[in-house]
Amino acid sequence: MKGFYSLLYKEVVRFWKVGFQTVLSPLLSTMLYLLIFSHVLGDHVEAFPGVPYVSFLIPGLAMMALLQNAFANSSSSLIQSKITGNIIFLLLSPVSYPEIFLAYVLASTIRGVLVGSGIFLITLWAVDIPLKFPLWALVFALLGSFILGAIGIVAGIWAEKFDQLASFQNFIILPLTFLSGVFYSIHSLPPFWQEVSHLNPFFYLIDGFRYGFFGVSDISPYFSLLVVSICLAAVSLITLGLLKSGYKLRN
Repeated sequence: MKGFYSLLYKEVVRFWKVGFQTVLSPLLSTMLYLLIFSHVLGDHVEAFPGVPYVSFLIPGLAMMALLQNAFANSSSSLIQSKITGNIIFLLLSPVSYPEIFLAYVLASTIRGVLVGSGIFLITLWAVDIPLKFPLWALVFALLGSFILGAIGIVAGIWAEKFDQLASFQNFIILPLTFLSGVFYSIHSLPPFWQEVSHLNPFFYLIDGFRYGFFGVSDISPYFSLLVVSICLAAVSLITLGLLKSGYKLRN
C-alpha cells in the first residue's frame, strides 16, 4: 500500500503545484459562464418551477467543471509520463494495476471536487442555493469524478501526443458535458432531442446532482443512479483491462 499512497500523493502534489492553472483557471472560466448566461437569460428562463435560472445554473456549471477537471487530471498526467518516458518507473515499481487505477482516479476526484466546491463558495455571497438532499449531491459528484478520472486514464493510454488528447477532450468530453442539461432542462427541448439527451450518460450525472439541491429533476434520481453506476462499472473494467494488458504503455 505504500506504493499506492506515494503515487496518490505524487498526483495530488502535481496538480496542486500549478494550482493557478488547474484550480483557479477553471473557477474563473466557470464564473464567466455564470455571469454571461445569467445576465442574458436570467429574466427570461425558468427551467424548474419556482427555481430562479441563476440558482438552476450554478449546480450544472459546478458539475461540468468537476467532470472536465477530473478528466484533465488523469489524462494529462499519463500523457506527460508517456512523452517524457518516466512512465517506465511506474511500470517497474511494485504498485499493482488496481492501485495505479485507484491512485489516478482518487487524485482526479480530489481536483474535481476542489473545483466544484470552489464554485459554490464563490457564489454563496450572491445566490441563495438550497441543498435539500446533500447526500444525493455528494454521491453524484463522487461518481462523476470517478467516471471521468477513469475515462481520463483511457484517453491518456490511447493518446500518443498532446493533440490526440486534445481531440479526445474537444470532440467527446466537451460536447457531452455541454449537451447534458447544464444550461437548460431537457423538457424545454423538442421530443426528438429529449430522447437523444437520454443517450448522454453525463445528463444523468448532472440531473441527479441538481436533484440534491432542489429536490426536482427531469427524471427519477434512482434511475440516474442506476445508469451512472452501470457506466462506472463498465468504464472501470475497461480501464483496469487496459492497465493490466499494458496497452500502449509497455510497447
